[in-house]
Amino acid sequence: MIKAVIFDMDGLLIDSEPLWHDASKKALQSVGVDLTKEDFSKTLGRGITNAIDDWYHMKPWKGASQAEIKALIIDDFVELVKNGGKAKPGVPEVLELFKSKPLPMAIASSTDYKIIDTVVDTLKIRGYFKVIYSAEHETHGKPHPGVFISTAKRLKVEPRQCLVFEDAPSGVLAAKAAHMKCIAVPEPEVKDHPFIQTADIIIDSLEEFDEATLTSLGK
Repeated sequence: MIKAVIFDMDGLLIDSEPLWHDASKKALQSVGVDLTKEDFSKTLGRGITNAIDDWYHMKPWKGASQAEIKALIIDDFVELVKNGGKAKPGVPEVLELFKSKPLPMAIASSTDYKIIDTVVDTLKIRGYFKVIYSAEHETHGKPHPGVFISTAKRLKVEPRQCLVFEDAPSGVLAAKAAHMKCIAVPEPEVKDHPFIQTADIIIDSLEEFDEATLTSLGK
């Protein structure tokens, strides 16, 4: 039985991938690195610190440290969210559905609290969530299941009784490693990724999720 619902944030609740791409591309260009869409897609769901480390190993640069690049990206991303961040289609309806059950909800994100706070306040969705938790407190980021297991503890619910919504391959793998049910809502370019295929259900948009789908999962 599903007793709690956990949401990833980037690319799932907010249409953030274009904003991340623009902010990351701008920061890396400052040190002479051209970040391609393929480079970016390889790090989806990994969290900004892990992504920067991955990019550095792909295309090493001189000058600014990884920490300085991270600060540039975060500052630019925060401004982009404040000035034009939008919820993904279906977000209000899904949040209202779980609120009506009522099922406690949480955010478990790979990103830092500064960004999480900016997003939930820009989208005005903070009130829906009992727990908001960042993997910045975890030893390992996704695909390690730690962020989801820690979130379940804060919800006071067993992992196997949690339903996770994820858009990234690493996030789906983390949810399944935590022994949670998982709905994958991937971007087209990663829909066929083997990690995505381990999800219990794959949908193209949160608009497709309804009460009948929840019932089919054992609510």
